[in-house]
Amino acid sequence: MLLARQHLCRPPILRFTRYTCNRTLSGLTSSTDSCGIPHRPTWSVYELLSSYPKPTIPPATFKRLYELSALVPPEEGTPEHAKITGELEEMVKLVEAVKLVDTDGVSIRGRGEAEDADRWCYTEGFGVDGSSEQGQALLKHAARTVDGFYVVDADRKR
Repeated sequence: MLLARQHLCRPPILRFTRYTCNRTLSGLTSSTDSCGIPHRPTWSVYELLSSYPKPTIPPATFKRLYELSALVPPEEGTPEHAKITGELEEMVKLVEAVKLVDTDGVSIRGRGEAEDADRWCYTEGFGVDGSSEQGQALLKHAARTVDGFYVVDADRKR
C-alpha cells in the first residue's frame, strides 16, 4: 500500500522521442510526432469552403433581411454594403456546406446526458415543469404587443 501511494504521488515522467513518422492518407503525406499528431494542419475549413460555389444575395433579399432585423440597410453601391453582402454570402456558403454533412447514424444524446439538456434551466423556480411562465404567457411583461407579437420601435425609414 505504501508503495502504491508513493507511486501515485510521484509526478509522471513522460518521454517523448524526437523521431517523426510519415503517414500516408489518401495519397497525402504529413509528418507526425510520436503521438501521431500532425506537425502541420492537414486540412482547413477555408480550403473546404473554397471548393463550394459562392452564392449571391440579390439586393432585394439584402434589403428584406434588414427590414426583418428592424435595421436601416446601407446604401447599395457603398463599401459597407459590399462588405456586408460578402460576409452574408460567406455565411450562406458555410450553412450550405453544413447541410451537406451526412448525419445518418449520429446519436443525438451524449453518454450520461439528457436530450435537449441545453434548453433546461436549472435555476430555482424556473424549469420545464411549468412552475414558471413560458411562451405566450411572457407577452404580458412587454410594453407593447400586437396580435401576440412583441412590438419594437425601429429606426428605419418607411
